Amino acid sequence: MTKFAEMLRVDQAGEFGATRIYAGQLAVMGNRAPHSAEIAAMAEQEAGHRAKFDALIAQRGVRPTALQPVWSAAGFALGAATALIGPEAAMACTAAIETEIDRHYTEQLEELGDEDPELAAMIREFRDDEREHRDAALAAGAEKAPAYPVLFHAIRLGCRAAIALSKRI
Repeated sequence: MTKFAEMLRVDQAGEFGATRIYAGQLAVMGNRAPHSAEIAAMAEQEAGHRAKFDALIAQRGVRPTALQPVWSAAGFALGAATALIGPEAAMACTAAIETEIDRHYTEQLEELGDEDPELAAMIREFRDDEREHRDAALAAGAEKAPAYPVLFHAIRLGCRAAIALSKRI
């Protein structure tokens, strides 16, 4: 397996997971809760990221992660759980995940260098979008969530574990 295949597999899985997290949040919060319009806009952008990774995976013949059913359920559950805690907790979830994804995408860009310009351009664009999501979540009160530091770091740790697993499985 090439490093490019590993990158595509994990990045597609991450974008899929993001769509599931937002689906869980919106299922609980509906469209009238604080930040639901922002969440819906982020979800739409993540769906666009996923579609681009889906296309690149198909084009390059890369197998998606076998853990996709797990990420589907886990993502939806994480989104629903944070939304049940409250709008700030939903934003804390976004801030945590996007902080970790910013780190992950930046590492990938360093590893890629000039080897795969098409993939690097996608990752750079999506990293910038994820940074915007993180900043929007922080501006929307993520740090006011109950037990924010614990929630933030626990979600980041889970994100790191999902990345590690999706690279291989």
